[in-house]
Amino acid sequence: MLDQPDAPLDSHVYSRYTSPNTTRLEAILTSVLGGKALTYASGLSAFHMMLVRINPKRIAIGDGYHGCHGIIGIQSRLTGLQKLPLDCDPSELQPGDIIHVETPLNPTGEARDLQYYADKAHAVGAYLTVDATFAPPPLQDPFAHGADLVMHSGTKYFGGHSDMLCGVLALSPRLPFDDWYPAMVYDRAILGCVMGSMEGWLGLRSMRTMELRVLRQSKTATDLVGWLAAQVKDPESPVAKVVDHVKHASLQPEAADESSWLRRQMPGGYGPVFALAMKSEAVAKRLPSKLRLFHHATSLGGVESLIEWRAMTDKTVARNLLRVSIGVEALEDLKADFEQAFAKLAAEV
Repeated sequence: MLDQPDAPLDSHVYSRYTSPNTTRLEAILTSVLGGKALTYASGLSAFHMMLVRINPKRIAIGDGYHGCHGIIGIQSRLTGLQKLPLDCDPSELQPGDIIHVETPLNPTGEARDLQYYADKAHAVGAYLTVDATFAPPPLQDPFAHGADLVMHSGTKYFGGHSDMLCGVLALSPRLPFDDWYPAMVYDRAILGCVMGSMEGWLGLRSMRTMELRVLRQSKTATDLVGWLAAQVKDPESPVAKVVDHVKHASLQPEAADESSWLRRQMPGGYGPVFALAMKSEAVAKRLPSKLRLFHHATSLGGVESLIEWRAMTDKTVARNLLRVSIGVEALEDLKADFEQAFAKLAAEV
């Protein structure tokens, strides 16, 4: 027993504060991400808690996950938070504001230059926050390119098996840790957005294989993207009859330049998610049902490959766009599945 009832706690007492599984997972994530990590009930919980902690008057943000824009809408209603375009003039930002960059971008898998936005933010005393869900370690280290806070929907690649919810915030070593970290732990406990113990255990299980999974998924996606992009340019290919173009970081011009920001920022690969811009909404809706290995589902990051008509869940994206999340299946199997599906679809148009 404690000699003094108000002495600092040296063990787990109440799971809304700490628990063995989530605390251990946070220790692993801290090592992997390179900054002190906290877990939350979901990715959106993590994004919300980031806004609660910084409490900015303005946030500059571009396209990306619609849920984050929903959180900003709630904060705007409560606090008057102003949303600015990502590429707003720096004079519109003030100290304590946020530039929030999602890279690679949902749903296209395209990348943005973090160092550029870090310089822009820091020049006016603002923070650069980064949603790095689509490129977990070892693909990308946002802290190496100026990020102040990094968030992940750990539901995706940290979980990796489509069976848990998790959000993660990691603090840059440059931040005043003794001030920020205790305050964020306190806010999490009071608002109750804690990760469950079972999810913590599932996260521990998954982190053991994350590097193996992510590297394979990213390489397979990049190989598939290269093949699909070549097929689009071949007028005799069934792919060219129904696909307008492919979107992915590996297709950005900077990917071909060894000295580019993209090659420096993503040395481990370009991510497992890409997008197909189809030639019409009708063919976009019909392709998923012709695939055998790809599940038509809205999540991503698991070991199974998924495809989604994105407008089904995000009304802000083009209605001819399909988001593809690559799993750990063999490249040739996924390519063969695409081939048979495109052949059937092309025969119908």
